[in-house]
Formats: sequence, C-alpha cells, structure tokens
Amino acid sequence: MEQLLFLVIFYLLPTLVSSIHNSTTGGCAIIRPPRDGGIRYRGLTQEQIRSVQILPVDYEIEYICRGSRIIVGPKVRKCLPDGTWTDINQLSRCLMMCPRSWMSLENGRVSLQPPGPPVEGTVLHYSCHAGFLLEGFNISHCTKLGKWDSPKPLCVYDSNYTGKKKLYIGALFPMSGGWPGGQACLPAAQMALDLVNNRSDILPDYELELIHYDSMCDPGEATKLLYDLLYTEPIKIVLMPGCSSVSTLVAEAARMWNLIVFSYGSSSPALSNRQRFPTFFRTHPSATLHNPTRVRLFQKWEWTKIATIQQTTEVFTSTLDDLEERVKEANIEISVRQSFLTDPAVAVKNLKRQDARIIVGLFYETEARKVFCEVFKEKLYGKKYVWFLIGWYADNWFKIKDPAINCTVENMTEAVEGHITTEIVMLNPETVRGASNLTSQEFIAQLMSRLGGKNPEETGGFQEAPLAYDAVWALALALNKTVAPLRAKGWGLEDFNYNNKEITAEIYRALNTSSFEGVSGHVVFDAQGSRMAWTLIEQLQGGSYKKIGYYDSTKGNLSWYGNDKWIGLSPPADQTKVIKEFRYLSQKLFVSVSVFAGLGILLGIVCLSFNIYNSSVRYIQNSQPYLNNMTAVGCVLALAAVFPLGIDGLHVRRSQFPVVCQFRLWLLGLGFSLAYGSMFTKIWWVHTVFTKKDEKKEKRKHLEPWKLYATVAVLLAIDVLSLLIWQIMDPLHITVEQFTKEAPKEDLDVLIQPLLEHCSSKKMNTWLGVVYGYKGLLLLLGIFLAYETKSISTEKINDHRAVGMAIYNVAVLCMITAPVTMILSSQQDASFAFASLAIIFSVYITLVVLFVPKIRRLITRGEWQSEQQDTLKTGSSTNNNDEEKSRQLERENRELQKIIQEKEERVTELRSQLAERQALRSRRRPSVQNQNQNHSVPSPQADPPSYCPTTDKQSMPPSFSNSSNLYQGESKLSRNNCHNSRLPLLYK
Repeated sequence: MEQLLFLVIFYLLPTLVSSIHNSTTGGCAIIRPPRDGGIRYRGLTQEQIRSVQILPVDYEIEYICRGSRIIVGPKVRKCLPDGTWTDINQLSRCLMMCPRSWMSLENGRVSLQPPGPPVEGTVLHYSCHAGFLLEGFNISHCTKLGKWDSPKPLCVYDSNYTGKKKLYIGALFPMSGGWPGGQACLPAAQMALDLVNNRSDILPDYELELIHYDSMCDPGEATKLLYDLLYTEPIKIVLMPGCSSVSTLVAEAARMWNLIVFSYGSSSPALSNRQRFPTFFRTHPSATLHNPTRVRLFQKWEWTKIATIQQTTEVFTSTLDDLEERVKEANIEISVRQSFLTDPAVAVKNLKRQDARIIVGLFYETEARKVFCEVFKEKLYGKKYVWFLIGWYADNWFKIKDPAINCTVENMTEAVEGHITTEIVMLNPETVRGASNLTSQEFIAQLMSRLGGKNPEETGGFQEAPLAYDAVWALALALNKTVAPLRAKGWGLEDFNYNNKEITAEIYRALNTSSFEGVSGHVVFDAQGSRMAWTLIEQLQGGSYKKIGYYDSTKGNLSWYGNDKWIGLSPPADQTKVIKEFRYLSQKLFVSVSVFAGLGILLGIVCLSFNIYNSSVRYIQNSQPYLNNMTAVGCVLALAAVFPLGIDGLHVRRSQFPVVCQFRLWLLGLGFSLAYGSMFTKIWWVHTVFTKKDEKKEKRKHLEPWKLYATVAVLLAIDVLSLLIWQIMDPLHITVEQFTKEAPKEDLDVLIQPLLEHCSSKKMNTWLGVVYGYKGLLLLLGIFLAYETKSISTEKINDHRAVGMAIYNVAVLCMITAPVTMILSSQQDASFAFASLAIIFSVYITLVVLFVPKIRRLITRGEWQSEQQDTLKTGSSTNNNDEEKSRQLERENRELQKIIQEKEERVTELRSQLAERQALRSRRRPSVQNQNQNHSVPSPQADPPSYCPTTDKQSMPPSFSNSSNLYQGESKLSRNNCHNSRLPLLYK
C-alpha cells in the first residue's frame, strides 16, 4: 500500500509542481511536439522560441507533421488561465495515411473502425450487397508505412441470385433548422419508393433504396454528410438534397462524380445556371416562376411602373434580377428598388418618399411581419397601394404575435388587407390519376396517415410533400427509360460508378424529356432543369385568402375568377396621375391690350395719311415727310406684333405655332428697324452737319434726301439679313416649359403638371445676344446723338428735337423691357403685359411727339398751302418769312451781346493791370524821369494812342442791318467810354 502511494506521488508530483508554477507565472509551459512533427509558434522567431519557457494565456500553438503524415487528435491547443493547454488529455500524433480507395467497394459496403481518416491502426470490414459475392479478404489493416495489409476485395455478381438488384439514392432531408421540410417530404418520398418497388412495370429488375441524413438546412453540415455519402458504400446513383443552400453545394460538387442531383425543395433562381450546375433537376419550380405571373398581372391592370423591396439574400436577389429583365421586356419600369438586411424601416420610408404604389415584396415570413409593421406606421397601404407577396407564408402569418415588432394584430390586419400573393401550385387542383395511380386528394389522405395525425400546419414541408413524392416518381420513370438503351450497349444500371459518364448521360436525357401527371400537377422540366408549373393567385379579402385566378406559364393562359376586390372599388394607379395642363394667356388681358394696339394702329394710319396728304406743305417738307412715313409704318408694324405675341395654343394648333413665332419675330424686327431707323437717321444727319468744323459744314449744308433713305435701307437690310440667317440656320420652333407639379384642392390621386409653350431655337440665347447687342448699340448711339443736338436749330429737319425726345423714350423702354421680359418669361400674363405695353407706349409716344405738333400747327396757323399755293400768296409768305428772320436776328443779337460783355470785362481787367505796371516803373526810375523832364517836356494835349472797337453798321454782322436799331444806345455808350478813357492798344 505504501509502495503504491509512493508511485502515485512520484508520477503526480511533477505535474502538480508544473501546474503550481504555471498558475503563479500566469501562462503555460512549452510542451513537446509529437513524433515526426513540430509546433508552429505564431508571432515568435526561432531565437525567441529557444529562450522562452512560459507562453501567455490565450496563446495558441499548432501541430504540423513532416512529409505526407497527418495530425490525428487535436491540431491546435490554447493556453488556459489555469496554466494548462486545451485537450491536454488527448494525444496528438503524426501518422501516415493509407489510400482512401480501399474505403469504397462497388456493390458492397465498407465499415471503418475507428471513424475518421484511414491512418495507422484503422481497420476496414467489407461485405457485399445481395446478389454479389465477396472475392478477397473481408478485413484490412492500415500499417505504419501507410499501406493496407491486404489487397482490396471485389464484389462479383452471383449468377445464381434470383432477387432484385438495389439502386441507392443518397438524400439529405432537413428534419430541423431554418426549413424543416423533411418532416413531411421524407414520408412522402418513402411512400413513392414503396409504390415504385411494388410496380412490376417500373424497374422490374431493380429495387430503389433511400439512404438519407438530416442536413438541418446547413451547408456546413451538408458538406460533412456529402463526404460520407460519396466515400462510403454503397455507390449512390442519384443525390436528392432539399434546401436551396444545400442544393447549391451538392449540385456544384456532384458533377465531379458524374452524379445527377434531383431536388424537391430548392427554389433559388441561381440553380438554373446550366454551366454551373450541369446535372441539376428539381420538381420545385424556381422562384422566378412567380415573375411571369406578376408581369401578366401588371399588364392586366395596365401598370407600367412598379417598386420592389427585398431581403438581402441570394434567392431573393436572383429572383429580383430575373423580374427586372422580364418587366423590361414588357416595357414596365422598376422606379424604386429597396433592400434591407434585418431592419426594413429605412427601406419602407424610402418607398413612401418616392411615391411607390405597386410594390413587390421578397422576404421571409418573419421579415414580412417587420415590413408590414413599418408599412402601417408609414401609412403605405390603402386604396392607393397594392402589395405583391410570396404565397408560401402561413395563412395566419400576420396574426402571429412577434416580439420583434411593436404593432398589434389589428394594425397588421389593417396594413395587409388587399395584398396579392402568387404561389406555385404544389397540389394538383384537378381530380386526375397520374403515373402513381393516385389523385392529389388520395395522396394527402395517405400522407396524413403516415404522419400519424399530426397537424399539417405544424409539420414542416407539408406543402412541398407532393413535390418530393413526384421527384421519386420522376427519377424512377427516368431510370426505367434508361434500361433499354443501356442494355443495348451491354450495360446495366448496376454497372454505374462515379467514373461512368455514359450512364449519367442516359439518365440526364431521360429526365430532360420527362413528362407525366403527378400529384403536384403536370411534371415537365425546362432547359435549365427547373419544373414548369401553374401559379395560384390569391388576394387577402377580409382577413382570409381568396383564390382569384391561375396562370399557366407554359402556355401563357390566365384563368381569372373575377372576384378580386379593391378598397378603392378599382385597381389603383401605378403612380400619381399627372394631368398636363397648359397655361394660356388671360383672354381679358389679351383683348384689353389688343384694343389699345388696334387704336394705336388706327392712330398710326391717321398720322401716315396726314403726312402723305400734306407732304407738299413747306413745314411738313422741312421735316422730311418720307422718313416720317417710314416711322408711321414701322409703328404700325410694331403694334401689329402685339397680336401674335398674345396668340398661343388656345387659338392655334401646335403645328401652326411656329408660324406665329415667325410673325412675332419679323413684325417686331421690321417695325423697329423702320420706326427707330428713320428717327435715328434724322438725328444722325443733324449731328453730322452741325457739330463739325465750319469748313465741313459748308459742304454739308445742302441736304440730299437719298442719303437719308439709303441709311434707313442699310439698317433695314441688316435686320432682314440677320433674321434670314437666324431662321435658315436655326429656325424657331415650339418648346414646352414644365413647372412644379401642383396638387388640386380635391382629395384626388392626381397632380397638375403646368406647361407653357415658348418660341425658341437651339441657340436662342446666342441669337438674342446678337440682336440685343446690335439694337442696344443703336439705342445708345441714338441717345448720345439726341443729347448732342438738343440745342441745334435747322430748317432742313425742323422736328429733330421731337425726334430726340422720341428716341429717349423708345431707348429707355426697350432697355428696361428686354431684360424684364426674359426674367418674366415663365409668367405668361406678366411677360405679355410688360412687352406689349412697352411696345404700345413707345409707339404712342413716338406718334404723339412727331405728328401731333405738326397737326396742331397746321390747324391753329392755317398752314395748309402747298409750295405752289404759297407763291400765289406772296404777302402771307413774306410776313411769315420776316417773322422767322426777326426771331433769328433776336437770337443772334443776344449771342453777340454776351460776346461784347465778355470783351469789355477783359478790357477792364487789362486796364487795371497796365496801371499797376506804370506805377511800379515810376517808383523804380525817378532819376531817369527827371533827366527826361530837363531835356524835353511832353505836350499835355497829346493823347496816347488808343483803340476803340468800331460799332458802326459796316462792322456789324449782316443780320444786324435788318434790326430796328436795337443796340444804338449801347453802341454810343461804348464809343464814348472808349474815347474818353484813352486806352492803350493792349487787346488783340
């Protein structure tokens, strides 16, 4: 007893000491690597590894093996806070691995002891299926050298065996996890196997057997199970996964083993990719099968604009991508596309903000409750909205209490009312006996019996159970179809192995051409291996789903019951209806302005007639009547432009509107050129003649009228040429300006889109800049010339002051009107009123200033005689001429009086300067003056030489000779003053 206690203490003491040491130091001691292996220390160099003794807590080490050896046991260990390594009781060894090919036996079974990779110490036990005999050893051991100690045995066909050959199907049924569809699908598949194996006309020499595992709808778990299916006997002729995620994994790997993959519960659109999944088939239609139905319903209700919201998962993203392609082909627009991962609040708010009306929702049932809780909060339901959902939710999904949402059942019921669901028809609605000799109702009854009376709503995969049942039948019928072709080639289905591509190709062709009636409906596959089926259309009415139609995507037939109900009594619009409404000019304003323009035209015609009738009167002749006629005609044309300015789409058709635009441009342009050009020509001639030097004046005193007319013609030609170039290169056309949409006062689902028609061209701003620049320079130059000649008087153009006043008014109005009308172009009434009134005021002012004084003068003074009549009445003519000359002399006398006064002031100034100089000289040279007095005394009577301006008639200007001695008194006074003062001649 004492010896035993000593041995225990001897062996445990180092461990206890090490543990105490490690716990006190806060780490783990370095341990030895396994034989033929090493340890990888992460983050440490070789020198640090040699020097360190204790590794910190949570530090991890990894075992590595040399050569082709593999680690058996824990590969990674972690330092624990108690100073020990994880799994310290499990030994890690580096062992040689034997070939895996010994682990599979064709037409037989292999059991492995212990489970795991085939390494040193592994034992294999072999056995053959019924109808086969084992040749070789039934046991084999893996040695230290990585070799089996016996050859691989064979299972040969027993010619004396009279039973059926077995064909094995490897299946993955999710009995738990996210979608526990195997709870109902596995019993349905076993029902089909029993019926197939009992049929003498289907695979009479074979028996189908199902080898299945629970994948839990987890790709990671499915990977492990797929490994077991492929590397353990017997050989499986077909694989049958369930979930989309598991099917994706299995189908992508199966082509490496030449295996057909047949799914009963996968709806992911990604599985329709034949390049990625070349041997994949499924009785569950692709999720994209909903999309043709949705597009057909969009077309039925004439919707061209939809929105989508999806949960961010691969299956829904692929479905939405397919929907986008289909609606594009149907000329339907997806205006809003929202997605979310877990919280749909922001996505729903975006749908509301962007005015989504027809909304397709793609999400799982739990997320659907979150979405519609947010829909209720945002009021994204009612008569204006329609939601399209997936139809495989539970019938009472919106009534289930969910702690993840804060909406009541009443809120949810209100929000989901009226939505549309599309669901794949998984149970044949017709009473038809198919290949299994069962109707859909009989199938459901037998399935319920196998389930032991379980509630179908609580049994996972109950809806998909007909698909699993038909999947087994489709596989059995396809295998039965391959028997004859394979027999002709000397093969049988029992000869299948993972390297035999020919048998796989025969099975593929048989499945691809399958067509039979099943309990789920007509079974047929498209080119991508997906099931083609009918779609059930339902609508939630009063809290329960009602069937409103079916859609057969293979034939494009829509069977409609006509019992759909809408909150707004009819299907809503796909968007807020926009009513286009053109803004037209106020007719009261147009009529009022037109009246003033008409009166102005009448006034212009009166002035023109007056000017033409009295063109022979001298006073009218001296105002250049032909230029005045041009002014009157230009004013009439400008006023005529007011009418097309007010004509819009209310009066003419859209095709005629460009003609109206041309009338506006040409009438206003030519009117301005004639009216303003004639006035500008007058004022320019006056400035040219009377502001030049005297010698140039004399050359231009004789007015040549043709030069005035030529000037107007040049201005008019420039306008005509510029307008022609404009209209040839960039003609005017109609453009429509859109304004912000307006909501009517009534509670209608419409918006008013105000529109306004404009005359425009492609480079409108450029052309307006050229025209406005040219006209603006003329206006500025006209103002300058009018200011320069405001004090000039001439008989040749006796109304140039009135012309200057008219130029002032026209220039000011034009310079104000042009920019203001451009700013107010979007306000049709204000723009028209401002432009038309500016034209009217300019014309009225011009006509009144130029013609009314002439009419008044001729009326008040009676000057109606022509030049010929004036020669017969010389007396009256002489009086008028004398009076005019007298007024001219008076003006000249006043001017000369000012000149004389300035000269006298200058003389007085010079006289004072002379006196000061004489006084200064007298003080400086007194001695010189005394000597001069001694020699000679000047005579006191002698006067100094003087100068006196002459004021007799011979020295006066000629005009003074005709005056009535207006300046005689002043002339005498000037002479006396000059004579008495005896001024010296100082002024030149």
